[in-house]
Amino acid sequence: MNRRNTLNTLIGRADKSTTVLPPPSAGLEPYAGNWGFSQAAHLLRRTTFGASKTEIEAFVDAGLELSIQSLFTERALPDPPVNYNYSEDPNVAIGATWVNAPYILNPHVLNYRNRSLRAWQVKTMLEEPISIREKLTLFWHNHFAVSNIADPKFLYKHITLLRDNAWGNFKDLVKAIIIDPAMLRFLNGNQNTKESPNENFARELLELFTIGKGPLAGPGDYTTYTEADVRAISRALTGWRDIGYFSLLEEVEIGAVYRPFRHDTSQKQLSQRFGNAVIDNGNDTEYQQVVDLIFQQPAVAHFIARKLYRWFVYYQIDEQTEANVIQPMANLLIQQNYEIRPALEALLKSQHFYDMLNIGPMIKNPYDFSIGLFRQNKLPLPTEEKALYDICLVLFGYINLMEMEYFAPPSVAGWKAYYQEPAFYRIWINSSTLRPRMAMTDVFATVGFRLPNTPNLQIDVFKLLEQISLPQDPNVLIQELTELYFPLPISQTQINNLKEVLIPGLPDFEWTVEYNLYLDNPEDQATKGAVEIKLRTLLRTILNMPEFYLS
Repeated sequence: MNRRNTLNTLIGRADKSTTVLPPPSAGLEPYAGNWGFSQAAHLLRRTTFGASKTEIEAFVDAGLELSIQSLFTERALPDPPVNYNYSEDPNVAIGATWVNAPYILNPHVLNYRNRSLRAWQVKTMLEEPISIREKLTLFWHNHFAVSNIADPKFLYKHITLLRDNAWGNFKDLVKAIIIDPAMLRFLNGNQNTKESPNENFARELLELFTIGKGPLAGPGDYTTYTEADVRAISRALTGWRDIGYFSLLEEVEIGAVYRPFRHDTSQKQLSQRFGNAVIDNGNDTEYQQVVDLIFQQPAVAHFIARKLYRWFVYYQIDEQTEANVIQPMANLLIQQNYEIRPALEALLKSQHFYDMLNIGPMIKNPYDFSIGLFRQNKLPLPTEEKALYDICLVLFGYINLMEMEYFAPPSVAGWKAYYQEPAFYRIWINSSTLRPRMAMTDVFATVGFRLPNTPNLQIDVFKLLEQISLPQDPNVLIQELTELYFPLPISQTQINNLKEVLIPGLPDFEWTVEYNLYLDNPEDQATKGAVEIKLRTLLRTILNMPEFYLS
């Protein structure tokens, strides 16, 4: 699909006059163009869940190299979720964490911990300093999709594993995932025994997690692996069980345990796709042999490079992109023994990433849209813990209405927007999801949102205007607001329409006079109220424009 038609598709309008431009031809060579607000904003849109105008300008001043370094700054993991509102858990006081605490026979304990985990995840995304870590954590959550796990302690351990390895070694992460207790339960690895090998995890390990399924080359032969390989690898992975699921015992820690009597100790013969390699019995380290054998295939590097590309750049990968971007990324991954950071840095510093056709054609996923709205506008969050968790839990539920529920990807393949041809990102926008998106921007741009005993969450339009270089000029005001919220410049007709929203039928100087009157006497509620109404109407209009949905 022509990238320039993405916007028109989003709003249901065909644009037959648009010239179909050739796809970007640049590759991984370092970006040598202008480094300004547009480029810094593009980098931050794709690597974080939103940045304010001040943060974007700081990236402009820092330059590309230092900006990339700051995105990968090592930071301590976030503090774990806490019991913020349930007073009847004898094992966890209010304000303390529950992630290592045993359960009791009371369903309310499970319920509050699940609520706490989900609120904490939103809180983590809202509070994170400028970093690529949370964007990568969600990438891995989509890649190693786990759902239908009822124990929040298992989910916490799983998401912490992904977060802690966000830009680390892909091969090591795959090894850790194989014995991750949540994954063992989700893909039946805990039921995989020598008497009854379960092929679920072995199949997804090959097809979805590492090497990918190539074109069918023959019966049971997918070019990259065969059905015989699935059976052999499933036997090699036997013997592991998760422990601690809903445990009532304090001494039982969540984890995985190897049971020798459940493990198949015989040799496992792989197909010609793996050079007819044989896996000898390795007991509790045999799964590592499996991963090392899989990662000897260059197809693994190409597979994960394509997934990173679709997450950070665009869904369309043509022959030119494959040759100029994917192949060099794969080469880097192999050279660096599958360290993710060098290959991802090369992509984010590349001429290809900043090509004009790669700025703006991605439709924001629900977390980009919602968390970005908070972070771009620096919406003031409650400082009291219970109020903060309450707000974050409501936000979690509201994002679910947009069809992206954290800890519950719809399938082992993740969310359809990252693999379902031909729609890809356009899946995010439909008759069901458009309404909650519009309602969210309407509420925060106008009346705000409030829970009992919490402050009103509302965009402070006057603080927003403090970031505008010349807010008295309606042209500058509209230009700089749309530069902040939109990835691409809008047309003069759109600018004129927005000016008509701000000062309907009036010349520019009328806004200048009115705004200066407010500046001269900001305590005058009548003048302030009149300016605020105009600003909120303008902001609501901007946030309802289809361009705001793009990244």
